[in-house]
Amino acid sequence: MLKDLKQRGLLDDTIVLWSGEFGRTPFAQGSDGRDHNPQGFSLWVAGGGIKGGMIHGATDEYGYHAVENIVTSYALHATMLHLLGIDHERLTYRFGGRDFRLTDVHGHIVREILA
Repeated sequence: MLKDLKQRGLLDDTIVLWSGEFGRTPFAQGSDGRDHNPQGFSLWVAGGGIKGGMIHGATDEYGYHAVENIVTSYALHATMLHLLGIDHERLTYRFGGRDFRLTDVHGHIVREILA
């Protein structure tokens, strides 16, 4: 898919993000497989204004805790919205009589990964 988008000249304008809904522990949890890991997980992003061929962040030697260049879900959302031309601090929705932001009050743009 990435090769096809690039060949057609569409990768510069298309954000491709691959992620699971949560991380997995780097070790087995008995006979039931690996458990959820909210302390660190990986995803990849390509195109649409993202620097290619780089790694941002790292986990500890066991792959359990994020320890370097930690990106929260709020920061990821703020960055994706920025790439779409949307100011995450101004984008709100009304619920229960008050305005909320998708990135709450925590999000920031991860400029290190931008092309």
